Amino acid sequence: MTAARAAVEGTDRAARPGALWIVPAALFFGVFAGVPLLLTAVLSFTEWNGLGTPHFNGLANWHRVVSDDAVWESLRVSLVFMVLCWLVQTPLSLLLGVWAAGRELNRAVLSSIFFLPLLMSTAAVAITWRVLLDPNFGLAATIGPYIGFPDGNIVGSQRGAVAAIVVVIAWQFVPFHTLLYQGAARQIPQMLYDAALIDGASRVRQFWHITLPQLRNTIVTSSVLMLVGSLTYFETILIVTNGGPGTATMVLPQRMYLSGFQSFQMGYASVIALVLAALGTALSLLIVRFSGFGKMHSTLEGI
Repeated sequence: MTAARAAVEGTDRAARPGALWIVPAALFFGVFAGVPLLLTAVLSFTEWNGLGTPHFNGLANWHRVVSDDAVWESLRVSLVFMVLCWLVQTPLSLLLGVWAAGRELNRAVLSSIFFLPLLMSTAAVAITWRVLLDPNFGLAATIGPYIGFPDGNIVGSQRGAVAAIVVVIAWQFVPFHTLLYQGAARQIPQMLYDAALIDGASRVRQFWHITLPQLRNTIVTSSVLMLVGSLTYFETILIVTNGGPGTATMVLPQRMYLSGFQSFQMGYASVIALVLAALGTALSLLIVRFSGFGKMHSTLEGI
């Protein structure tokens, strides 16, 4: 009896993944995330222009960030973009993902075309849209008068610049989130829809009472990626509007870039980088905590 139990326990231990399995991922994270983050934390307590030897200046950089109105304004702009991008991208990607989950040939063809922005770099997308938004010879010169911009200078006003950035970012990243919803929607058992159809449920009721609840895990995952990722938008804004007009689209990552690579205040830029990292981490933890994502079970449980 003892030998049999030992054999079973040995088999269970062999079947369970060992601690060594996390070593490659831990090393990768440590080298490419942990070490740079630690060095950035050290630099935040120094005064350094990028050359020579950094000089320790205590909490001077941190005190400056707290009292810097420009940083707070950039943080406000970043939060505005975060909310607007989520409000625009989430319903679009959700509906398109559910539509693309269909097995019809025309949906497959259109989906393959729609996903093309995923193959383009952020810089290429931003340059393309900058040309389209040019008030002299771009598409904006043609459509501007029809949407409230008689001179075609859409990015020349605060309202137009913010809207343009939201549209460009959505055009690039909605296909990615659509893929998430498409894959999740295809995992929903057909028997649920068959049962609802027998009960006389319309397409709209099926969406609200079957599709949407079954996608709740994916909605949380997509929202975390979308909201946290919106705090790092930089190339698109730099190329399309360069933070203008004025500081209407000056986000926190661009403020960090200007502090570090134009003003050569690497220590101060490191503080802004740590603030961004802390905001992203706190935001993801809050979403997971209050959405109940950590306690969610498989949506296929019991089927």
